[in-house]
Amino acid sequence: MHHDLIIRGGTLVLPWGEQSADVGVRDGRIAAIGVLSADDAETTIDAKGLHVLPGLIDSHVHLRDPGDPAVETLESGTKAAVLGGIATVFDMPNTNPPVVDHERLGWKRGYVEGRSWCDIGLYVGGTKTNIDQLAALERELGVCAIKVFAGSSTGTLMVEDDDHIEQVMRAGHRRIAFHSEDEYRLQARKPLFRSGMPHRSHMEWRDEECAFLGTRRLMALARRTGRAAHILHVSTAEELSYLRDFRDLATVEVLVNHLTQVAPDCYDRLGGFGVMNPPIRGERHRVASWAAINDGTVDTIGSDHAPHSRAAKALPWPECPAGLTGVQTLVPLMLDHVSAGRLSLTRLVDLMAAGPARVYGLLGKGRIAAGYDGDFTLVDMARRRTIEDSWIASPCGWTPFAGTTVQGWPVATVVRGVAVMRDDAVLGTPVGRLARFQA
Repeated sequence: MHHDLIIRGGTLVLPWGEQSADVGVRDGRIAAIGVLSADDAETTIDAKGLHVLPGLIDSHVHLRDPGDPAVETLESGTKAAVLGGIATVFDMPNTNPPVVDHERLGWKRGYVEGRSWCDIGLYVGGTKTNIDQLAALERELGVCAIKVFAGSSTGTLMVEDDDHIEQVMRAGHRRIAFHSEDEYRLQARKPLFRSGMPHRSHMEWRDEECAFLGTRRLMALARRTGRAAHILHVSTAEELSYLRDFRDLATVEVLVNHLTQVAPDCYDRLGGFGVMNPPIRGERHRVASWAAINDGTVDTIGSDHAPHSRAAKALPWPECPAGLTGVQTLVPLMLDHVSAGRLSLTRLVDLMAAGPARVYGLLGKGRIAAGYDGDFTLVDMARRRTIEDSWIASPCGWTPFAGTTVQGWPVATVVRGVAVMRDDAVLGTPVGRLARFQA
């Protein structure tokens, strides 16, 4: 049999376990898995000594396009993604202007072709003024979900009150993704803080109760309406425990930052380059996040890649904007956690491939299986490397993980049978398309 691509001799991480085998791709989809020594291909990748994962997915990125090209663009952000071993990203709607209507969504869909290095899903922002459009918007081509900011973050989108959140939940049927913080508590506590206070004040202002109260309110409304919700960047032990009683309605995302960084050290060390929403918290919450990884509470892991300029991040708190780069470092950091024994490669694939596909209704991706898209992330679990700012492709040019040494590194990214990254080199031209979702 002739293939467009054969990946030979790697250890495939399949839904049913690891297996040493070849995998062949034809017309963008997986055509064969097994011993393909008698087959030939236009392109062959020697994967001896490597693990071949299904193309990994970062289901939470802010590519800032349209916005400020000096910070990030769709092209630079997806280039960062493939350099970091990510084959698909889901892009958030809080751009300038935001993606909240059919006109802006149509523009964004047309903007993808020829610019995106990987496949991409698009969030549409839920607002108080577009509720009557949400049921139609969520069924549009390429839309991964409606995103609702129940607490203020970067950008102008917000639906903070129960009446409007309930109206959003009753508009449509697909799972809604929520930024869960209680806006009323945030505003009530704001006068307690002033400019120039230590950066660790960020976690004190946006405290555990702010997140937990927001999630309790959302779950009450989800129960009332029967609408499924994906709670993004869950950051507290209390939320993780509470959400176990809502598994019929709720799915859970945890960020690599909340699994890796610990407060207050991150603020004392990084200053504004450690400020994100929800905040990085103390060790108790990091331990709870890992427990939730290992008992199955967590469905997806993302980066919440949200770049800002160095100059903006260097401002005093709270003038420094919240948000950190992350799409390029997500896979190396998580592979290092695998190397440290905190989770298996199989569980990593569940959280970063099969999990996003399940939660968002993503079609044709998330596993290595015949008929699925030929997306792969090839990793070398023996490779040790130090993350450096100079490696970062985003124009802002920094990462909070600069100087971190990891074991495990992505060495190739394949999108629908096309190798778009090998050994730190981006290859060819952008081949990304809109991802497909169940309507």
